[in-house]
Amino acid sequence: MTEKTKLINPRLPRGFEDRTPGDIAAVGQMIETIRKVYERYGFDPVETPLFEFTETLGKFLPDTDRPNAGVFSLQDDDEQWMSLRYDLTAPLARYFAENFETLPKPYRSYRQGYVFRNEKPGPGRFRQFMQFDADTVGAPGAEADAEMCMMMADVMDALGLGGKYIVRVNNRKVLDGVLEAAGVTSDEQKLAVLRAVDKLDKFGPEGVKLLLGAGRKDESGDFTKGAGLTDAQAAVVLDYVAGKPPADNDGVAELNTMQALFDAAGYGADKIKIDPSVVRGLEYYTGPVFEIELTFKVQNEKGQDVVFGSVGGGGRYDGLVSRFRREPVPATGFSIGVSRLANALKLTGNLGSKEPVGPVVVLVMDKDQTARYQAMVSELRKAGIRAEMFLGSTKNFGKQVSYADKRNAPAVVIEGSQEREQGILQIKDLVAGKEAAQAITDNAEWKAARPGQFEVKREDLVSAIQKLLSEQ
Repeated sequence: MTEKTKLINPRLPRGFEDRTPGDIAAVGQMIETIRKVYERYGFDPVETPLFEFTETLGKFLPDTDRPNAGVFSLQDDDEQWMSLRYDLTAPLARYFAENFETLPKPYRSYRQGYVFRNEKPGPGRFRQFMQFDADTVGAPGAEADAEMCMMMADVMDALGLGGKYIVRVNNRKVLDGVLEAAGVTSDEQKLAVLRAVDKLDKFGPEGVKLLLGAGRKDESGDFTKGAGLTDAQAAVVLDYVAGKPPADNDGVAELNTMQALFDAAGYGADKIKIDPSVVRGLEYYTGPVFEIELTFKVQNEKGQDVVFGSVGGGGRYDGLVSRFRREPVPATGFSIGVSRLANALKLTGNLGSKEPVGPVVVLVMDKDQTARYQAMVSELRKAGIRAEMFLGSTKNFGKQVSYADKRNAPAVVIEGSQEREQGILQIKDLVAGKEAAQAITDNAEWKAARPGQFEVKREDLVSAIQKLLSEQ
């Protein structure tokens, strides 16, 4: 007796997910809407590969046998380390530098695709997720940053989120000026101050004040260590949080330029707002920073009402391309978190969550007549109609119809020996049948009524299906 082969347990690695036809169709529709806005602004698509050399991504080999600081990596046969991209911006910087001589400047592009993080997964935190970015490389002025903010607002409007979002804008130069005025010099303390400022929306001015000092204890008793500023130092930061920016600062001038452009283009504070609490990419951004925040309430895992929060953001990153070239190359851009935005659209009813319509299924009533059924399928396909011939076991009529139901088919086509002799077909409208079924409780009545079923001449198959689909 032979030993049974051990079966492999079908399971996904943590932090990854499968996507169904409904998910793909809904997100595809959302992406198409975003793409149209990007292209209306004059941005063109570019696609970079999933893998880049590890040093290109800005992650460098540690002293261990593989680079695993946040990226998935492997060693090529020439001993070069490659990593799956963890964002879409670093590959763009490499692409621009590599094609510097041939690309127009400024270079305006958008990219959409999966990125990968070698991090511990958790609720809503995946190791593979999709981003949709737009960037302008080679434009040094605040006008390019302002355009990004306006495009973000237009994307939200196009997705049906008007009145439910705000694009919040700040400038890293302003933040750096505040830190300098407060006499904060150590990197550790700078980070703690900026994290405190970032909590303004969540904890208010009093909470920020505690985080700037010794620290803050929350309702559960958990204590967060503060930045350790003196009262005088904290007062400078709190003045800034209250809306008093440092004087004679380049960042303030850039924000004023951006505000003038927002006003001229008709983007009021209900869409785009200068906000001193915006802190992004503490070591990454060099000028204006911005994020899209959705302002409607949702319930968190504790059942509490909270604002949905950020679905994307970006800013000016003038130092990234200069890793590849000697001359300075200014750049600005933003990234949308596709999965998170799709979840928001689902909550607001702006994401099509219905299963996509399946193909018309031609049933196989007589196995020796498959050529006839295939001819019907071909006629439908040539007319641009999704169609297929049932390819499973044909012994059970009910199972064939059940299959069509699971495929979300709009109709099935039936030709048995009787229909063939008369030169007719039976078409079963599965959509109408489901609606009628709700009103019929008796099985015999169901069989007699045959709801949604009608007959047509064989030569009228295509026109009958076209009419049926248009009515559905």
